[in-house]
Amino acid sequence: QVQVVESGGGLVQAGGSLRLSCTASGLPFDDVVLGWFRQAPGKEREMSSCISRSGGALYYADSVKGRFTISRDNTKNTLYLQMNSLKPEDTAMYYCAADRRTFYYGACPAYGSSAWGQGTQVTVSS
Repeated sequence: QVQVVESGGGLVQAGGSLRLSCTASGLPFDDVVLGWFRQAPGKEREMSSCISRSGGALYYADSVKGRFTISRDNTKNTLYLQMNSLKPEDTAMYYCAADRRTFYYGACPAYGSSAWGQGTQVTVSS
């Protein structure tokens, strides 16, 4: 059974930093595409950052480019998101996604084929 668990969210002032972590079990962690998505109240879930199997290819939404850094440690089955220079508009529930398809070579996990965590709340105060 695939299990995805996020941690590291919290309340931070604008300009501050947070580091999110995500562990995934029950799948070949080093052979799947991973990503961070976020959903603000009243809005649709959107892609934030994605990373390839080896970590060699990274993808960012324009809204977080230059401020967020996605990385993975395949020896620890852990995905990270370093968030710097946080803004109030970054306030959202952040979800980790792992695309179950080991033959998939897309840039980001697809919604329908991914395992999702429960999310971790990030709140940025102004």
